[in-house]
Amino acid sequence: MLRVISGSAKGLKLSTLEGMNTRPTTDRVKENLFNIIASYIPGSNILDLFAGSGSLGIEALSRGAESAVFCDQSEQSTEIITRNLEHTKLMDKSEIFLGEAQIILKKLSQLSKKFDIIFLDPPYKKEIVPGILQNLENSGVLDEKVLISVETDIEDQLPQEIGTLCVSRQQVYGKTKLTFYKRK
Repeated sequence: MLRVISGSAKGLKLSTLEGMNTRPTTDRVKENLFNIIASYIPGSNILDLFAGSGSLGIEALSRGAESAVFCDQSEQSTEIITRNLEHTKLMDKSEIFLGEAQIILKKLSQLSKKFDIIFLDPPYKKEIVPGILQNLENSGVLDEKVLISVETDIEDQLPQEIGTLCVSRQQVYGKTKLTFYKRK
């Protein structure tokens, strides 16, 4: 069972999807991730792509983020995210989009949305992260001081640079790798 680690919704349990098609971020990885990005969160606008249960965006909202947009291509996931946001009383700071990441990025660009922090937690070992990073770069949704957190398997290969983005930090936790991108 997932839970919110800190902030206004601290300790509340979050629903997750049943089955093996999802891989929620473990508490250990999530706690370390949020220790690393803590100073960026207050007042930030969050994009949680491949949101699953919405755990990462909800944690950011609980810790003082201004708003969060949750995106997933699974209708079940968007239902779980809605349930979790209602449970944590964070729905009023949130928007949920159902669809593929590239299509959602186009919509967000048309809506002139800009994001300070972006969580990418796509399926492992699918080699889609470089394309998503390029789409983020091209979409115009990145704030000037954006921080992108990418969660992958340790064997997934990621580019050191893509467009104006470059790796600023990498951490490994067991079989999970967190890679952080910032603007050059």
